[in-house]
Amino acid sequence: MQTPAEKTSKLNLSTEDEVFALIITANHPFKRVNDIIDFATLVEPMRATYSTIGAQGIDVEKGIKALLIQFWEDYSDRNMEKALRENLAVKWFCGFGLTDPTPDYSYFSKLRKRIGTKRIATMFKTINTTLETHGLFGNVFTFIDASTIITKATLWEERDKALADGEQKLNNSNVAKYATDKDARWGAKSKNNIWFGHKRHCAVDMRFGLISKTAITDASVPDFKVVKSILPSQGAVFMDKLYDTNLTNQLVTARNCHVATIQKDNRQNRNKNLNSWRSKTRMPFENVFSKLNRQARYRGHAKVTMQGFMQAIVHNLKKAILHIPLLATVRMT
Repeated sequence: MQTPAEKTSKLNLSTEDEVFALIITANHPFKRVNDIIDFATLVEPMRATYSTIGAQGIDVEKGIKALLIQFWEDYSDRNMEKALRENLAVKWFCGFGLTDPTPDYSYFSKLRKRIGTKRIATMFKTINTTLETHGLFGNVFTFIDASTIITKATLWEERDKALADGEQKLNNSNVAKYATDKDARWGAKSKNNIWFGHKRHCAVDMRFGLISKTAITDASVPDFKVVKSILPSQGAVFMDKLYDTNLTNQLVTARNCHVATIQKDNRQNRNKNLNSWRSKTRMPFENVFSKLNRQARYRGHAKVTMQGFMQAIVHNLKKAILHIPLLATVRMT
């Protein structure tokens, strides 16, 4: 006859480190990231934004790591609060002890605002520099494209209010007066692909599919107008037909890069076989955009830009732990 099992068993452990060591193994994703990135150096510039007077508050390194986990797991602020309180792997990665107090949900929005778009862009660049020392960027072939960040699916109430105010219709010239996200606009990839929100522009290195550069605009900005800000400094640049303009080609060649854009049908020198090869070459890297969340988590250009950079950082780190050998995960100085 089976007897009831004991609900708990005593552990002969003397420190928190021993408890965490049982849970966070060497190949745990958070352990791998912590070994690859020197977070102390990464967040050092942020410390200057805090006052030395008054209560010290939560260490900014813990906060940055918490934001990373938030986007890694796609947590809301409230879910992130819960994860820090209940998830031992998250506690360990962020630097909290088993019984340490953890921040409530309001902390994370304040931290994102304190970081700002310039600092998060610098962090993204610094992390990429570290990943480049591990050979994750080839700097030979680069794929450039844009994808949607949708703020709101429908704006029927906003349209009705605009019409009531005497507007003939709701469009990009007046939508800022009615939409909750004043920086969002309508964009279109085609007649059947129209959305309201923002646009994510990315340059993807075609060695392992890491994002080398990114920029966020409102959805109405044409793709080719952002090329200059995300072009690589060398190699061949693969783009689709929307980028096939004389201006884009001039920008690419001026950067000492090779134009590998799929040519439009009306190009006199259009090479069908070359277009086919370019399309097949870039195809495996199109899934980079499909894996990035297309829903805007926040309102306003600055907050959506923060989202774009954090998602790019998380994407690159997830790629990194797949391609950096376990024994090679030592910090590069």
